Amino acid sequence: MRSFAPLFILAVGAAAAWQARATEIAPRPVVEGVAQAIADNYYDAARGAAVASQLRAEAAKGTYDRLTDPRDLATTLSERLRPLDHHFNVSWSAEPAAGPRPSTGPATTAVPGPPRVDPIRRANYGLRRVEILGGNLGYIDMRMFAHFEFGEPDAPARKAIEAALQMVANTDAVIIDLRDNGGGSPAMVGYLASAFTPRGADIYNTFRYREGTESEAPKDWYPAPRLEVPLYVLTSGRTGSAAEALAYTLKNARRAVIVGEASGGAANPGGPVPVAGGFSIFVSNGSPVSPITGTNWEGDGVQPDVAVPAAKALDAARALALETVLKTATGPAAQDARWALEAIRAEAAPPATRPLADYVGSYGAVEIVQLDGRLAMKRGRRPPSVLAPLGGETFTVAGESGRRVVFERDARGAVTAFEAVGYEGGGSRFRREAGPAS
Repeated sequence: MRSFAPLFILAVGAAAAWQARATEIAPRPVVEGVAQAIADNYYDAARGAAVASQLRAEAAKGTYDRLTDPRDLATTLSERLRPLDHHFNVSWSAEPAAGPRPSTGPATTAVPGPPRVDPIRRANYGLRRVEILGGNLGYIDMRMFAHFEFGEPDAPARKAIEAALQMVANTDAVIIDLRDNGGGSPAMVGYLASAFTPRGADIYNTFRYREGTESEAPKDWYPAPRLEVPLYVLTSGRTGSAAEALAYTLKNARRAVIVGEASGGAANPGGPVPVAGGFSIFVSNGSPVSPITGTNWEGDGVQPDVAVPAAKALDAARALALETVLKTATGPAAQDARWALEAIRAEAAPPATRPLADYVGSYGAVEIVQLDGRLAMKRGRRPPSVLAPLGGETFTVAGESGRRVVFERDARGAVTAFEAVGYEGGGSRFRREAGPAS
């Protein structure tokens, strides 16, 4: 299956060009090469021919003649073309020297260089973070969609996403964070979508190419899909390409709530086409069509169901997920979700508190101290647990919403004890032995 272009991969050419020493070039032959690459490869032949004709006319008028630095020409052509298709990208890197350097001394045994690094493996196949958030919410932070071939169950990228899905298999809701995901493989799109949708569902994009069509539906289906778990997908203007495809498919299938900002709007997959002089251009050789909408997200991006600034999307999705969980949860599970939701709301709008000095003191084996302007609980050599106010005399343990500390006061208003409790019930009470001198 063909691939989208992860934005971080598109940047590799620019990085190589920055490091290389640029020499002056003649722009017109380069523009001609770029135009021909578009005419030969763009998925819409008529439109590709029209774009190529426009570039040739501009070059003939001298529009690009002043851009003799190849880096400037690549940037200008990219900016010129990108409004026509968000995947268009022209890059340049210095070509390797022709042939080996002449020897000036006796022959020596070649010393092997450092081993080559696989950037996809080093990036953990796009999985930056997988964890369980307060209230038993599963969280998967994906930065790209690494490719794998169907029929290869031991493919590293496939095993990585299966491990992530297994990690969140017992959570009450799942959040997939694509805010910094520039795209990648349609195989990963189809396989990940199949982890949350019915087998064989007619929801997958069909790609139109000059020579035919190809479906994004997976050839292998995820074996244990979670069809009912509440699902949230986070997006931003940096969400691109294949990451947009997943958000678009799940949104239109009404299987996920999209939270954040509109995505980048790069729908059409393709690949780099080399051009003489060290240049290359990414040309879209296909275009997706959703069976649900009859179109795609090119230019407009995937629009969020809940529009919030990207920086606040995770907290917004967590709150939405917990509110959904609370509609059906009972017993300790409901208490866990409720406490997590209250912690999120208190963090967004901290309640008023009494002076922190009121609480500082020794409570048997535990000390309550001030730490960087906040209360903290210390016990022996254990790291201190920071306490965040929830209102009144109740505090949550920061980062652990399932734990709380509730202080008690006597008739004169002095703090006399606290109880450490968990969402499952029970707790330990600690009486105050000494506080600050009055």
